[in-house]
Amino acid sequence: MRHLLAIDELGAAGIEDVLGLTDSFVEVSERSIPKVPALRGKTVVSLFYEDSTRTRLSFETAAKRLSADTMTFSVSTSSTKKGESLRDTVETIEAMGVDAIVIRHGSAGAPWNVAQWGSSAVINAGDGWHEHPTQALLDSYTIRQRRGSIQGARIAIVGDIKHSRVARSNIAAFTLQGAEVTLVAPRTLLPPNLDGWPVKVSNELDAVLPHVDIVYLLRMQLERMTDALVPSLREYTERFGLTVRRAAALANDVLIMHPGPMNRGVEIAAEVADLPNALIIDQVRNGVAVRMAVLYLLLGAGTEWGAETSTANAREARAT
Repeated sequence: MRHLLAIDELGAAGIEDVLGLTDSFVEVSERSIPKVPALRGKTVVSLFYEDSTRTRLSFETAAKRLSADTMTFSVSTSSTKKGESLRDTVETIEAMGVDAIVIRHGSAGAPWNVAQWGSSAVINAGDGWHEHPTQALLDSYTIRQRRGSIQGARIAIVGDIKHSRVARSNIAAFTLQGAEVTLVAPRTLLPPNLDGWPVKVSNELDAVLPHVDIVYLLRMQLERMTDALVPSLREYTERFGLTVRRAAALANDVLIMHPGPMNRGVEIAAEVADLPNALIIDQVRNGVAVRMAVLYLLLGAGTEWGAETSTANAREARAT
């Protein structure tokens, strides 16, 4: 693959490649000087048309730890404010000589267009409600780090499924690795058509929680809503929030996850987010190593990857 646009394009073998190489970059990140020369001379640009904290900083940190040069595009201070199109912006950036574009955009499909307009590797950092593949990869790695495997795991994804690109990528990634996924949400926060989705669906969180290994919580994406889809946030929390009471009833080994940003007190109680079985900080930490693996596979190990990533490449990537 020349780009990372969607989880389904990676497939099970591609997911294994990324997660296998991530082990090497976790080790790099734990060094006193967490840096290797694997992408020296390469340039990675962050092209974010939507606000981001975790994803943008994670990609920039990953690139710098691989010794790549970085450029950051800011919509608020760019010619976008003067009416410049996405295509003209991309072609301008390409003309400066970049090797990879990490793009987040509010329109589904935008990263695919960017991939057609230039020669750089393109990484989808979130497109509308559609996909967020590196989030699914770091979530998969975090689960495997704690459990050893995702195979057979029973995962409940709870919350605003309708507007969530994270949910769509995670459903694909988790099921490709053999997990059983249940979506839990009010009907108004589910996609209008779930035909072909490899999931179970419930609108009763209390009925699902006793039978899961992982609870994956999503925030209400109020910025994407044009209608009032729940009566109130208080009622939503009462029915679908991981409250202190619900968390206390979980088995000790049930894992709690959230992609952030969290709305503490809505989808997750403040105290629950800080429990030992909550992996939220682990997700952020692993995001850097996973994105190092993705950048290396696209820019440092050739432009194609599939069924195998050699151990020689892994050794080379983490070499000092």
